[in-house]
Amino acid sequence: MTSELVIKIFADWAMIPIILLGSYALIFKIPNNRKLKSYSILIMAGLTAYLIAKIISMIYQPSEMRPFELLGTVAGASFLNNPGFPSDHTLLISALTLAVWFETKQKVITIIMAVLTITVCIGRVLALVHTPADVIGGVIIATIGAVWYFIQYKKP
Repeated sequence: MTSELVIKIFADWAMIPIILLGSYALIFKIPNNRKLKSYSILIMAGLTAYLIAKIISMIYQPSEMRPFELLGTVAGASFLNNPGFPSDHTLLISALTLAVWFETKQKVITIIMAVLTITVCIGRVLALVHTPADVIGGVIIATIGAVWYFIQYKKP
């Protein structure tokens, strides 16, 4: 297997099991009597994180070009046509992993998702579609949304 394929698997394909595991946990591991409240808070937390990410990206953009563009090479993974800060891929999977952790308390699933999330973060940097600051920014912003989620969860 070539290194380009391994990087592509890390950067793109590792998102699939994260989304599948997260969906499974959020659908089947939340008791029916808590689903409406849980899903409502989850949607608001995700939208909050996404809104924060978009506002920050309008205010702060370290570079108008992605690393592969700066190096004059080809991207090693899929990417959205924007400057890249923060990483939307990282934001999505980090928010999903944190939601599963907060809402389901499924330690094994959460650990698997966290390891895969780290793998995707590393893969996105190795694929030259993001800088370390882009992926760290995505994780931090997802965490901000999760903190909001956690505060709402604790309310009666």
